[in-house]
Amino acid sequence: QVQLVESGGGSVQAGGSLRLSCAASGRTFSNYAMGWFRQAPGKEREFVAASSSRVGNTAYAGSVKGRFTISRDNAKNTVYLQMNSLKPEETAVYYCAARLFQYSDDDREYDYWGQGTQVTVSS
Repeated sequence: QVQLVESGGGSVQAGGSLRLSCAASGRTFSNYAMGWFRQAPGKEREFVAASSSRVGNTAYAGSVKGRFTISRDNAKNTVYLQMNSLKPEETAVYYCAARLFQYSDDDREYDYWGQGTQVTVSS
């Protein structure tokens, strides 16, 4: 089992920044690919960013590329999502997820999920 706990959500004005953290415990963190997803009210959960177990191998949704950065610190068992130039339409609950080794942009392929953290972007 892998336990995931997100933090860092909050309220910010459009154009602002937030950094989300996801702390993992329970298994060897460095073996796991980590993904960030988000779900807005009334919408399906969507892929945001992911990192394979190998540091530096990352992927982004087109809508966030150039503004969001995923990173991981295997020594701290933590993955981060730096979000810059936030937009009101990015208001959502943000979730981190884990699966072995290689990332995926399909949420169905992740085995472990955190409880989510709310991000609210006001105009």
